[in-house]
Amino acid sequence: MKNISIKKVLLPLAVIFLLIFLFYKLNDKPIAPNVTFTTIEGKKISMADLKGKVVLVNFWATDCPGCIKEMPDLVKAYETYHEKGFELIAIAMPYDPPAQVLNYTNQKKLPFPVMHDGLGEMIKAFGGVNLTPTTFIFNPQGQRLQLTIGELDFAKFNQLMKSELVQ
Repeated sequence: MKNISIKKVLLPLAVIFLLIFLFYKLNDKPIAPNVTFTTIEGKKISMADLKGKVVLVNFWATDCPGCIKEMPDLVKAYETYHEKGFELIAIAMPYDPPAQVLNYTNQKKLPFPVMHDGLGEMIKAFGGVNLTPTTFIFNPQGQRLQLTIGELDFAKFNQLMKSELVQ
């Protein structure tokens, strides 16, 4: 008789514990690395300076067809949301020739900060990025909202921006 009553108490407690654990795990979002970007113009921008903004960090290369295809949409996103608290940092991969990155940036008049990750420091800081395009999106508190390997779905991106940015 005592075994039955102990089971009646322990089972609900185990279920409650499991639900609490799952709740915390689902809400435990990775945070942005504490890095400072140095743009191709020499400007320094730290992730700490970007707190309070939605931040998109895009790893790309000038020889990546998907990167080049999504670049006009990234420009449009920047122009649409920048004034509402959005920042975009484009990080060119170490194997991309710096002169080529600079030429592409100037030719396409990219309006957002661009850096060349010549030493691979950003690749390491963001967890070992291997493929392009790879995009990280962080909320204003610096928690990761999204990690996309491959081209962004801009319809979903726009929905995310509408929910995250102050309108």
